[in-house]
Amino acid sequence: MQTNVPEEIEVGAGEERPPRRSAQSLIFLAALGVVLASLVYGLTAGGPGPVSEGPAPDFTLRLFDGGELSLSELRGQVVVLNFWASWCAPCRDEAPMLEAAWQRYRERGVIVVGVNDKDTEPPARAFIEEFGITYPNGPDPLSRIAGAYRIVGVPETFVISPQGEIAEVFIGSPTEAQLTNALERLLASTEEE
Repeated sequence: MQTNVPEEIEVGAGEERPPRRSAQSLIFLAALGVVLASLVYGLTAGGPGPVSEGPAPDFTLRLFDGGELSLSELRGQVVVLNFWASWCAPCRDEAPMLEAAWQRYRERGVIVVGVNDKDTEPPARAFIEEFGITYPNGPDPLSRIAGAYRIVGVPETFVISPQGEIAEVFIGSPTEAQLTNALERLLASTEEE
């Protein structure tokens, strides 16, 4: 039985040797391994993107004013949890709307909570002062809270029901109408009970 084995091609001076298939195969397999590892991680880590349903992860936030706030202490209230940073342009656009929502709804059992992510304290405090923000805010210097909610960037806003369940997630800034609709829907269902 005769096998057809290609003869070796001699490479002269100045000519490049053609790439070997084994190197290409290794690169392909390595890339495939990375893709598969990412897929497995995504499936086992709860999937990409923010937490969008089920119980809201509990946290304790050290507030800029010196106090502390825990999500579990807010059970029974609608919580608007907003992740923001002073350097984020859309965060600057939504800050007045969130303050207005806080002023309009706090007597009805809604609390707005700001979590300052990937920022430093002096510009964060300046942001709060610039926009006259009065709702509770605190830093998340190690992004632990942001990690628990699997945020993909700032701003992101989570609306949490009085039972502690995630009711709505806004990646980017919600419009005033979107936030109002989410709050009114939750408040109406709470008042019916």
